[in-house]
Amino acid sequence: MNEEEKFKMINDIFAPKTGEKVLIMYDTPHGNVKDNDGWKERREMSKEWYETLKKMGESGGFTVDIFGYESAGLHNTQQPKEVEDKIASYNLVLVIMEFSISSTMSKVIKTKDSVTRGAGLHPEKRMEDGVFKANYKEVSKYAIAIKKMLNSAIGAEINFSTGDQLFIDLRNRDAHADGGDCTKAGQYINFPSGEGFIAPYEAINDEINEYGTSKTEGIWPVNYKGELLKFIVKNNKIENIEGEGPKADEAREFYWENDTRKNIAELGIGCNPKAIVTGNILEDEKVGLHIAYGTSTHFGGKVQSDTHLDIVYAKGCLVEGTSLKLINEDGSKIELIKDSQLRYDLLK
Repeated sequence: MNEEEKFKMINDIFAPKTGEKVLIMYDTPHGNVKDNDGWKERREMSKEWYETLKKMGESGGFTVDIFGYESAGLHNTQQPKEVEDKIASYNLVLVIMEFSISSTMSKVIKTKDSVTRGAGLHPEKRMEDGVFKANYKEVSKYAIAIKKMLNSAIGAEINFSTGDQLFIDLRNRDAHADGGDCTKAGQYINFPSGEGFIAPYEAINDEINEYGTSKTEGIWPVNYKGELLKFIVKNNKIENIEGEGPKADEAREFYWENDTRKNIAELGIGCNPKAIVTGNILEDEKVGLHIAYGTSTHFGGKVQSDTHLDIVYAKGCLVEGTSLKLINEDGSKIELIKDSQLRYDLLK
C-alpha cells in the first residue's frame, strides 16, 4: 500500500476534518505483561500511522498526537479514568493495540453528547496489501444485511465440526453492523471491519419477568490454548468445562475466578471477503462465525466483566462452525452459514 492508497483509505474510513484533534494510542508491555515480536511491530506501526496522519493534517488542517499507555494484559479490561478522559478529549482516536480496549472505547464514544469517534486496530504489515484494501462500501452492505437478519431472529442453531451443537437466544436484543464507517461522532469500529453482531439474551434481573430464563444452551467446543475443551452452556452461562490435563484445569480456574467471564456475550458473523484466517482475531472474526464470552454492555447486553474475547469458528480454524441457522419468530429458518462458509448470496 503506497502513500496515496493509505491517504485514501484513511479518508474513506475515518474522514479526519479541518479543526479536528486526532489521537493515535498504543499499549505497552510492563512487568508480567510480556512483549512479543508482533507487538513490537504494532508499536512501530503506531508511529507510522502517526507520521502518515501528521502529514495529512498539514494540508487537511487537523492536529495529531500520539499516546502510549500500560497494557492491562487482558482483553477489554476497563481502563483507568485518565485514559477515558484522554479519549474523550479528541475527535478521532485510533488505538493500535495488543490487548483490546474496545469496551472502554465504546463506553466513552457512545456517551451522550460525545464528540469522539474511533477504532481499535490489531494490525500487521501484510494487511496493507490485503484486508485493508477491501471494498468497504460492499462490506458495509453485507454487515447491514446481517444486522437485519439478526434483528428478525429469535435464536440461532449452530453446528460445529466436532459434532457439537449450541443454541443462542437472540430475543430482547438489538443487532449492530460494523461495515467500516467511522466518519461521525459516536461511532466506534474495529478495523479491519466487516461483521454483524448481537449480544444474546442473558436474562438479567427484571428481564426474566417478561422473557423468562435464557434459552442459550448446548455444548460450546473451545480451542483453549491449543487444547480442545467442551464448555457446557445453560441459561447463557458456562456451567461446566469438560476436558483433562493442565489446560482444562487452567480454564476452570480462569472462568471460575470471576463469574461474569462465564457469560456468553456475543454472536458475530464476519463478512469481509478480503479477510483470511491467520490467528489475528480482529481479522479472523471478519471471515465468519465468532462467539465471545465476558462483557456485553458495550453493545446492548447486560453483563459487565473484566474481559471480552471472541473465539472464531470460520473455515480454516481448528474448530469450524459448519452450519448456522437463524430462527425467525414464525418458525422459518435461514441457513446463513453452510459448509463452514458465509452465504454471501443471501446478502445481495
